Amino acid sequence: MDPKEVAALVSFLVSQIPLLLLPLFPFAHPRPSSSTPFSPSAPQSSLLSLSLHLLSSVSLIAAASPCRPRKRKRYQQDSEPHAAIALRRRDPDHSLLCFRMKSTTFEWLCGLLDPLLDCRDPAGSSLRLSGPTRLAIALSRLASGAPYPELAARFGVPASTARFCTKHLCRVLCTNFRFWITFPSASELDPVSAGFQATGGGLPDCCGALACARFEAFGDSAIAAQIVADSSFRITHFAAGFRGDQTNFMVLKSSSLYKDVQEGKLLRATQYLVADGCYPLLPWLMIPFSDPAHGSCDENFNARHRSMLQPAIRVVQSMKNWGVLSSLSEEENAKMAVACVGTCAILHNVLLMRDDFSTLSDIDNKCHADLERAGKDSGLEDFAIESRASTLRSTLALSARAA
Repeated sequence: MDPKEVAALVSFLVSQIPLLLLPLFPFAHPRPSSSTPFSPSAPQSSLLSLSLHLLSSVSLIAAASPCRPRKRKRYQQDSEPHAAIALRRRDPDHSLLCFRMKSTTFEWLCGLLDPLLDCRDPAGSSLRLSGPTRLAIALSRLASGAPYPELAARFGVPASTARFCTKHLCRVLCTNFRFWITFPSASELDPVSAGFQATGGGLPDCCGALACARFEAFGDSAIAAQIVADSSFRITHFAAGFRGDQTNFMVLKSSSLYKDVQEGKLLRATQYLVADGCYPLLPWLMIPFSDPAHGSCDENFNARHRSMLQPAIRVVQSMKNWGVLSSLSEEENAKMAVACVGTCAILHNVLLMRDDFSTLSDIDNKCHADLERAGKDSGLEDFAIESRASTLRSTLALSARAA
């Protein structure tokens, strides 16, 4: 036991010796008169005095005993850069500007990710940044695409720290929260197709809209990302890391989506996805007719098909609102650039899940034209169309005419 604690305990015991003699030498107390207010009787008064004395003695011990310091928090807010604290203030307009999300969404992400982000400091860093500050730095990079030296100056941290925070957030989301992008199960496909049926003017059994986006990376190279979206603009399938010079169909054939659908793991016989003319007609992939006659069933089908394809086009356009996807050359390597693309896709779904439409873009026909031009495959003219695929599309065209 610490010597100071021993001294305090001895002092306490010595102070209690007179109290031990109270039963042997009771004090005399006058009998209360009927005219005086109520007062405690002699035994009650003695006990009260004793209790108060004991309590005061215990307080003295507590005051004399040395206090063990509490465990320090991993970070102290006073050590954080003032700019970092300012950027985390609860200002709706400020959050939209800096993070491309509402302040409530940012606070929700802080609570969810803080234990995962506040785990270690960058190598050689003397700063003890909190989880929310790390998140603010990383989201600022993803939202604005600002170069790391500019982020460093804005937050008052080294450029290496800003890079570390961005890389750490991408790793956390892509490793631990990939389940936020999941293709619907068999039981969940009926509500999905019902949503497209309402959007597409009555065409049944559509389970997703397929598109391929390309993001400039290093030099003349680009990263291709394949996206499937439902009618509510939620990403249900995402695959990135393909070379940008590959055609859309080459990207599709290289993805797990193609293999799983071909093997019958994702869709039933009559269910399908919709895509533009950059893809071939498959039994599970419906594309528009080429040069349909005016007023024909084929033309009606194309109109319905175009409206069902809009969610994928709108998602691609919304993804490009993340500034980092226009400045991927700032990243240290292609792997980190792909991680940034995947992180933005996950955040897209997070915002929709939170009813936060801050990054959701309106429809832009130019975006659709750019996508078709970038992913066109001249070899599709020689692609053999399966009769089952042609029959399904013709049946859908007839139902489009009836609608």
